[in-house]
Order: sequence, then structure tokens, then C-alpha cells
Amino acid sequence: MTAAFKLTYIGRGAASAKHHAKQSSDRSRVEQLLADLRDKDKILVTTHIDPDPDALASAIGLSYLLHVLLPDSKITTSFAGALGGGLNSVFASYSLPLYVSWSKVDLASFDAICLLDCQPAFTNSPLPPDVCPLAVIDHHPAARGKICHSPFIDVRRKVGASCSIIYSYFSALNVAIPKDIAALMLYGIESDLAGAAGHPGELDNTALSALTLTADMRKLYRIRFVDLSRSYYQAYYAAMQNAVIYDHAMVSHLHNIDSPEQPAVMADFLLRYENVTWVMVSALSGKALVLSLRTTQETPHSAGSVISHILAGIGNGGGHPTKAGGYIPLKDHKATTINQMRNTIKRRFLAALGIRGAKPQHLITGHGH
Repeated sequence: MTAAFKLTYIGRGAASAKHHAKQSSDRSRVEQLLADLRDKDKILVTTHIDPDPDALASAIGLSYLLHVLLPDSKITTSFAGALGGGLNSVFASYSLPLYVSWSKVDLASFDAICLLDCQPAFTNSPLPPDVCPLAVIDHHPAARGKICHSPFIDVRRKVGASCSIIYSYFSALNVAIPKDIAALMLYGIESDLAGAAGHPGELDNTALSALTLTADMRKLYRIRFVDLSRSYYQAYYAAMQNAVIYDHAMVSHLHNIDSPEQPAVMADFLLRYENVTWVMVSALSGKALVLSLRTTQETPHSAGSVISHILAGIGNGGGHPTKAGGYIPLKDHKATTINQMRNTIKRRFLAALGIRGAKPQHLITGHGH
């Protein structure tokens, strides 16, 4: 992380009227955010629990921007949950030389809280129900029936990554992004758009192009090609070994995982199989069953609506048109309990897609499910 923050400017080039209109809209948004924060002495920037690279990098980017533009405010960056166990932990090791442990954070001591890549009503929000963030910046659909009452709300459903929204703030204000932070934000966007279910919007493509020109490529290379632990190879093996195809849908299960990101990584990988358009991967993580859903189709169903059908009355989750996730608390870790829940979510998954009577076929022949 850059230690000394210096305000610099990027020269304006020729742009279309449409581009200027978007720039004006983005500038109005970020100027509103700065106005809301200007008289705050202590500001906390945080994300959802167990943050992924997009959440981490967007928080780091916003923290830097606030350091630059609000020099009289103390900006604290902190994250709840685990950063360890997989790609997230390696990314964090390159990203977080300066941050405060969540265990040392006193929420009541802050004048303002900025919540990124998450919303207060989400089950993965680190904030208790009685704490309302001043700012919410996210790209996920709002929870059904839940209204956010934060003074500043910038939720863009057509954007594929929160880092892209933070990039738009820098761009609108003509503030240069340091090369190391540009590398983190670029990888954050890439990781959220990874896999066949990636759905970049216009802003994502703009951010990817611009950040590629300014990012520290050595740092980006180190992040992209990290060493992987044995557990990752075991997860790939289990995901393929347990994968079963029902018509155009695939279901697989991982047993105990050491990183909550693994089901999503495996779902992205399995969706590349040429004969399926939907994939659901479940995994046992702690005291819950974690789900990741991926699809290459946006109609007639969306991943968000299908995950809601699967989890109705038994768990919580949400998502985008092509990507979704959730978790189901388990009463115990008995094999019968886990298998019953896996069968329940499989039946609901297939029913939501209108698949009935399909003969199950193993992806890898010669192995049981």
C-alpha cells in the first residue's frame, strides 16, 4: 500500500456526450459521498464477512481515495471473518500491509461507516441490525422486501464488480490510482467476472481497460499465478469425481473445505463443460452447507431467483442473473443430515429448472457420487 498519499490528476481526452453524461453522474455521486463524509473525524471502511478480492480491493481503493480527499479524517480499513485458506488469503497478503483487525474495531467509536460489496440486510453483513452505515456501495440486487435507509446508496446491478464502481469515482474526479492499488482493483474485477458466468457491464470493461494501462504488472502477475495448496487440487478432484449431470444441469459436492471460496471456484470450472448450462456446487464449511450456483443463461430463470427457490425456509443467499450463492445452517454434522439436505437442495434445484425424470450421468465414469 502506498504510504504517502498525493493528489494527482489525469488529463481529460476527447469523449462522447454519452461519456460526459456518465462522468457527470459519477461525479455527482462521489461528490455527494464526500459531502456526507466531510465533517466526520473517524470513518470505517469495511465489506461483507469473509471478503473476496473484489471486496478487499474496492475497500482499499475507497480508503485511499478518502485519505487523499479527506486528509483531516482518520480512515480505518477492517474486515470481519476469515481471510485465510485459499486464493483470498494469498491476495490479502499482497493487499493488506495496513489494516486493523476486526477484533479491535469498536463500531460505536466511528462517526461514519462505509459498507462495500454488501448491504445491511444481507446475511453476510458484518454490521449488527442496529448499526446503519452512512454509505452503501454495491453491485448486488437488494434483498427482497428489505429497504436500506443509509444516507448514501450507490447500488448498481448492471455492474459486475464493486471495484468498477470505485474506479468510476477516481475517474470522475480525475484522481490517479497508484500502480499497486490499480493492480489490486484490476484483479478484483477479473476475479468477480471469472468463469463462464462472468457478466461484465460497460463500466467493467472501461475499468478493466483503464486499470490495465496503470497497474503494477509485476504485482498483478504474482497475484494471478499464486502457489496453490494441496486442498485446492483435492477440491478439483472431488468436484469432478462427485459431479452428476441431469439433462443440462450439473450437481457436485465437496466435503469439508478450508476456504469458503472453493465452491464458487469449482462451479466456475464445471460450468465450462460443453453439455451443461447450469451448475450447483455444495460444500460442508464449519456448521453450514455452502452453495454456489452458476449458469450461462439469463432466461427464463436467473441464478438469483433459482437460489431463492432452493433456500426458501432453510437458508439464506442471493445473487446476480448468472451467479448466486448461499448457505444452510446444519443442526449437526451427521452423514444422514448432510445427505438429506443435499438431496433436498438437488430436488429443489432441478424442479426450479423444470428438469424431471432425467437419468443421472456421472461426469467421470467409474466413480460413485
